[in-house]
Amino acid sequence: MEKRFQLDTKENAAYLQELGEELLKFGVHFPAPSGASYYLGSDGAPMQERPLETWITCRMAHSYCLGRAMGFEGSEGLIDQALRGIRTILHDDRNGGWYPGITADGKHLPEKQCYAHAFVILAAASALLNERPGAAELLKEAEEVFLAKFWDEEEGLSRDTWNTEFTELSTYRGLNANMHSVEAFLAVADVTGEEVWRQRAGRIIAHVLNWAEGNAWRIPEHFTEEWKADLSFNREKPDDPFKPYGATPGHGIEWARLITQWAYSTYREEEKRRPYVEKACRLYEQAVKDGWNADGEKGIVYTTDWDGTPVVHDRMHWTLAEAINTSAVLFHVTGDRKYAEDYAGYLQYLEETVRDPVHGSWYHQLDEHNRLKETVWPGKSDLYHALQSTLIPRLDPSVSVAVAAKKGLWWKE
Repeated sequence: MEKRFQLDTKENAAYLQELGEELLKFGVHFPAPSGASYYLGSDGAPMQERPLETWITCRMAHSYCLGRAMGFEGSEGLIDQALRGIRTILHDDRNGGWYPGITADGKHLPEKQCYAHAFVILAAASALLNERPGAAELLKEAEEVFLAKFWDEEEGLSRDTWNTEFTELSTYRGLNANMHSVEAFLAVADVTGEEVWRQRAGRIIAHVLNWAEGNAWRIPEHFTEEWKADLSFNREKPDDPFKPYGATPGHGIEWARLITQWAYSTYREEEKRRPYVEKACRLYEQAVKDGWNADGEKGIVYTTDWDGTPVVHDRMHWTLAEAINTSAVLFHVTGDRKYAEDYAGYLQYLEETVRDPVHGSWYHQLDEHNRLKETVWPGKSDLYHALQSTLIPRLDPSVSVAVAAKKGLWWKE
């Protein structure tokens, strides 16, 4: 295996830096005149016919906060342009909170989504860390809206979707929004020192581990209003980009990293962290067993049935990014070489198959034979997953990525 794919080598650090800089260069044309983010095409040009979406805008603000920590020139201006879009055209001045997006002809998309609001918190926290104008006020409002509308204090979980006016709450409950709630909560705790957010993240994690342990370490994704798992949800639309049917191996992998981060940031005592790390390893290993090279071709399948049989064989770039992150984190906290070997295999696959050598960035969707496919993810929407995977493998696994990158908290064995 090439040295550049081997974790904790200087060659690997240089390779990740190269990947990160390439991504940041690819994304610089994201700002619309309003400041919100365009969805990016295959060559990095804005797809102006698509809506300007809140979650993408927030991800790009967060990404260039990481870019600023990496010394990428022009990051401050790009952050500020994204924040302007979040504060203005994407904000619902009448009902509060944030629209999911705005169409090319100026119409706001309906509903209020927990998923998008979690990313507003993440973007605001990263911007506050980087002392961007208006970030403190944005974070304060985002926290207030989230606690009032999405956080269920009694359950210790996040609700999913309201109507635009915040008068009708959907009966659907889901873990994708809760996963990004955990990510955002940990970031807020790290940036502000308000530990109640870390405690909220821990409450969500307790539920997830309970559900996973009772379901052969395959995490149920979709729930009823009473938080009863709906294992048949979206069976007729198995490749939905946010709510696919069945188990999503990429989410099992991503949860494993977030659980490890929470445990290491919550407990100093090894004996208290160990049970959570062991369960994170179980989640990761089941997901990799089900998803990685599961059909005879390289890559991680998008979804499986509840017995681990692949359902949607497409390879999504974000699942690879999360596998890179989590394998590195689990090696650092356990010392088990199998995770470092997994990491090297993921990077080799990235370089040989997923990285676009012509236009930059990563192909966002490949079919089961690793040919380009654009049914779920046309173009290359944003930088978030891929860019984070150039940093997380090198950083302190107990600290949110923006904070660790800003403060130079590199992994030290």
